[in-house]
Amino acid sequence: QAQLAESGGGLVQPGGSLRLSCAASGFTLGRYAIGWFRQAPGKEREGVSCITDSSEDMTYYIDSVKGRFTMSRDNGKNTVYLQMNSLKPEDTAVYYCATSMICPSEFTDGSYYTHWGQGTQVTVSS
Repeated sequence: QAQLAESGGGLVQPGGSLRLSCAASGFTLGRYAIGWFRQAPGKEREGVSCITDSSEDMTYYIDSVKGRFTMSRDNGKNTVYLQMNSLKPEDTAVYYCATSMICPSEFTDGSYYTHWGQGTQVTVSS
């Protein structure tokens, strides 16, 4: 059974860093594009970034995280990462990863993604 599992969330002070992991089981993650999404309390889910399949590994980010967040993958570990630096309180949310065949032009639209993980909480607070 195909599953995704996020980990690496936690409480961090503003300006700090976290690395989120999205580990796959039951399928080869490198064959898929992976998106990261987040949902803050009382807000709609927001697409954050996308990485194409491992034949290209191109990445896309929303403006608010460009220069601060970086996606990468380790095919040997069947895992995709989201390195988050210079974190801000507005980055506080539950973060989810999800699979797609490609990074669509509207990569922030969750309807293009199929399998989803259960999420990991990121809290940025002093």
